[in-house]
Amino acid sequence: MPSFAAQQSLFRAYDIRGSRQYFTTEFIQALGHAFAHRYSALSTSLDHKLPNDACAHNTELKDISSTNSLITQNQNNKDTIIVIGYDARIGSDMIAQKIASILTHHNLQVIQLGLVTTPMMVFWAERYQGHGIIVTASHSAKEILGIKWLVNHRSPSSAEIQLFYQQLLHRQQASIDAEYNRAMQANGLKNHPQDTCLPAEQIATAYIAAIDQVFQKIHQSKPQPSNKRPSNNQPSTKLDFRMVIDCMHGATSLIAQRLFGHFCQDIVMLNDTPDGNFPSGNPDPTEPHRLKLLQHSVQQHQADIGLAFDGDGDRLMIVDNNGKVVSPDHLLYLLAQLTLAEHPNMLSPKNSVDSSFKPQIVFDIKCSHHLSTLLSELGATPVISRTGSSFMREQLQCSAGEIVFAGELSGHFIFNDSRFIVYDDAMYAALRLLHWLAANGVGRGKKSLTDITDDLPAMVSTADHYLPMPKTLGAEYSIVEQLSQFCRYLRQLLKATSADSDHHLINTDSLVDCHCSVIEPHLTLKQARDLMPVGTTLSCIDGVRLDFAHGFGVLRQSNTSHHLTARFAGDSIDQLRAIQEKFATLCRPFDKELAAQIVAIPAE
Repeated sequence: MPSFAAQQSLFRAYDIRGSRQYFTTEFIQALGHAFAHRYSALSTSLDHKLPNDACAHNTELKDISSTNSLITQNQNNKDTIIVIGYDARIGSDMIAQKIASILTHHNLQVIQLGLVTTPMMVFWAERYQGHGIIVTASHSAKEILGIKWLVNHRSPSSAEIQLFYQQLLHRQQASIDAEYNRAMQANGLKNHPQDTCLPAEQIATAYIAAIDQVFQKIHQSKPQPSNKRPSNNQPSTKLDFRMVIDCMHGATSLIAQRLFGHFCQDIVMLNDTPDGNFPSGNPDPTEPHRLKLLQHSVQQHQADIGLAFDGDGDRLMIVDNNGKVVSPDHLLYLLAQLTLAEHPNMLSPKNSVDSSFKPQIVFDIKCSHHLSTLLSELGATPVISRTGSSFMREQLQCSAGEIVFAGELSGHFIFNDSRFIVYDDAMYAALRLLHWLAANGVGRGKKSLTDITDDLPAMVSTADHYLPMPKTLGAEYSIVEQLSQFCRYLRQLLKATSADSDHHLINTDSLVDCHCSVIEPHLTLKQARDLMPVGTTLSCIDGVRLDFAHGFGVLRQSNTSHHLTARFAGDSIDQLRAIQEKFATLCRPFDKELAAQIVAIPAE
């Protein structure tokens, strides 16, 4: 009987993901039964209580005229319905088919979507009961497999994912087989619900129609000139853009041409054939140099913009008309700006603003030091968050609508304006950006995207860089925990120490709350003040982030791999290097090799 101890590392902060060697037949079967047990435990009534935001956008999605008889039929019965899809990587389809088969043998209704993006799976789950599974490893390399899922409109938390593993681990295979056999004997194969495969045409048509409806409503809500009659529809002319789209051989390959062709005039496609071997490289647009082909193509075709999507369609990166990669910080700011301008509470027939509405914009801890100021200038409340799109979705769903937009440096962007799914859909985010740019005069022969981004604060930064996890043999705490405790101690010490003590050594015997046992008195108070000058802000909500007057740095544990991630930025190259050196000095007592790696990280 397999113990699945080797598979523990697959259960991560956001999903199940790891090397394909661990996705054995026995493990996939056990996963299928565990999912069946989880979904079977839900009430079979369709009267599930939805989150506030889910209720709002779920209603709008069901208004689409293309809703078919199959959906109506399924909504009238009492079966628990799960939608299942898979990404382009080799093996994902097989896993999805196996899980679907097991679910149906547990008397669960399965609707198979085939090859779709993760946001498209979510879109279709919202049309039913909010339950869905997609077999995907997102932006990871081709040898990696993975699974994401929804229960009652929500992604699982990291604690729930670990609990799911424990439940799988402790459910003995013998009892699983007995449960399966009892179901077979009691019902007979012919009595099991048959899974339904929706036609690819129907899957795409409903998704595109829902997005089209969003822009019609935005257009209708905008104030019209007094001499112009109100329009009931979005203008029939397509957006006057020439764009290049890189699908990176991922799941967007099957839908991007049709979706963007519905709205835009002139499109050049790259890597738009699904291919699980990912011949052009990992389907990760945030990897350094991964956008070189897109940049070259934008310049070659004299395009207005370039778009890149990751393997499962939930990450977006863009290239401007000069072929320059737009910083994710700047892209986040532009999307936040358009969200505020187009939010229903900011628009009315009289163009009045709801004075009780206090919009919040959430961004993750790896984002620029300029972002808080820029968002405040827009009238929004900036809220810093730990990294992770699933964490951000949790915040949005619990925010009672106050958080209107959330974004990450990694290219995940989530709108929360009751118009569409509250999920990080890269293609939807790109279309929101394109429509807003067009409304602000950007397009062929007019103002360019570069004209807009050039007005944003310049900075020099490193990429979100992966570093090997240092060994902490004999240490009770990880390197990040030790660094966090040391920085807290330094901050407390500097607050309590007078300026005339600059040349005194720090006495590590007084580190009452700091378990930094490897530290020796290597710093004077003056050196400590140089590392953490007056006004420095420390955040430890996710690793260690220090904000200085002219830049910031962050060092944290990756949620998706056994690595550290680091990012540094400054208003100039000298300030960037100075911040990297500060972090290296702070890390050197714990791990000299890590300190050297931090200093060596190149600027983008």
